[in-house]
Amino acid sequence: MKVSIVIPVYNEEKYIENCLKNIINQTEKPDEIIIIDNNCTDNTINIAKKFGVKIIQEKKQGMIHARNCGFNYASSDIIARCDADTLVPNDWVKKIKKNFEKNNLDALTGPLIFYDLFSATYFGVKFYFWFMKLLTGGVEIIVGPNMIITKKIWEKVKNQVCLNDKEVHEDIDISIHIHQVGGIIKNDSNLSVQASGRRIKSNPLSFFFEYPIRAIKTLRKHK
Repeated sequence: MKVSIVIPVYNEEKYIENCLKNIINQTEKPDEIIIIDNNCTDNTINIAKKFGVKIIQEKKQGMIHARNCGFNYASSDIIARCDADTLVPNDWVKKIKKNFEKNNLDALTGPLIFYDLFSATYFGVKFYFWFMKLLTGGVEIIVGPNMIITKKIWEKVKNQVCLNDKEVHEDIDISIHIHQVGGIIKNDSNLSVQASGRRIKSNPLSFFFEYPIRAIKTLRKHK
C-alpha cells in the first residue's frame, strides 16, 4: 500500500522546514511528498527543495485549488494531506496504513491539536467537528490538516467538490461529497496531529464568527 503526502503552501517559510522534517523522519516512509506551490513569493520553495520533494505549481489561488492539484497529481493508492504548519507524529504514515489495511475505508481523519494555543482549545475544536457531524446528519467530518483519502474516492468526487474557499469549508465540503457517493469515513482518535493556531491568535473573532458563518453556508449549499 503506497501513500502520497500532499502539502499546499502559500508563503510558509516560517513553518515548512519543521513540517517536512517530521514527514521525512517517519518510521515508515511515504512513497512521495508533494508540495503544491500556490504562488509563493517568499523562501518557502527554496527551503522545500532542500528536502528533495516534488514541487508542483498551482496558479489558481486558494486552498481548494492547491489541494485538488495535489490530489490529482498524487500517484499512490492513499493520499494524505496536511498543512505547512502541521507537525505529524513519526508514526503517522504507519498508523494510516494500518487503518486502511484493517478497515474498509474511503477516508480517514483524526484529532487536531493547536500546539501554540491553550489546551482548552482542543475541546473547542472537538466540539466544533462534533456539532458539524450533528448538523450534517451524521457525516464524519475530515479535519483539513489531517485529511487522508483514497485515490479511488477522489476520482469519484473531484468533479463535484466546491471550488470557492469563501463559500465553503473545504474539509466539510469534501466530507459531504464523499458521504453522498457512499464513501466510508473513519475518525481514529489515536491519529492526532498538531498545527499552529496562528490564524485564531491573529483574529480570534474569525474562529467564533467567520468560521461558523462559513460552516452554515457550506451546509446550505449542500441541502
